[in-house]
Amino acid sequence: MSEFDVKAATWDDDPKRIERANAVADAIRAAVPLTAETRALEYGCGTGLLGFALQPHVGSVTMADSSAGMIEVLERKIQMSGMTGLHPVRIDLAVGPLPQERYDLIVSLMVLHHVPDTAGLLSSFHALLREGGRIAIADLDAEDGSFHGPEFNGHRGFDREALDRLAIQKGFTDVRFETVFRTRKRTASGLKEFPLFLMTAVKEEAIADR
Repeated sequence: MSEFDVKAATWDDDPKRIERANAVADAIRAAVPLTAETRALEYGCGTGLLGFALQPHVGSVTMADSSAGMIEVLERKIQMSGMTGLHPVRIDLAVGPLPQERYDLIVSLMVLHHVPDTAGLLSSFHALLREGGRIAIADLDAEDGSFHGPEFNGHRGFDREALDRLAIQKGFTDVRFETVFRTRKRTASGLKEFPLFLMTAVKEEAIADR
């Protein structure tokens, strides 16, 4: 059982997570054109806080996570809500072939710093987008490791310029960053504030041969 399987049942009990998801959803709505035709994928959806906030503004959201516990909680939430257009699926893009579906928008919230292969994940996102599709990734700015503590083996946030260059290398264009939320967390050295960025970028449309 993974760490996230254990945390799934009480994940939504923290009001800060709900506040963060709503703030990121508002920022995505302001930065990305959304319509009733938009097919979105939320990767690393957890219990679906971001996907639920975006659902009224898009056509559908495929909500993907590798944690069986998170997906189980999400399925119950969808059933209880009566909302349509939300499709939970258990996927780990680091393992196995990519899904066949293609999307207009891929979003994630506080997922990228948990994934060892950042470049590989961006490549997968690029492949899963239709031409002209967009990513909207919210995550931590570079930090000193105190957000998770010394036992954490993931990334200590991201330098925006380095992530910008990596996204361009992986085939994205019009890469933009903005600070969309600031979360406070008690660390070994006291209460600290950690800014979150939203990175948006476009999968450039291929130019047809003439």
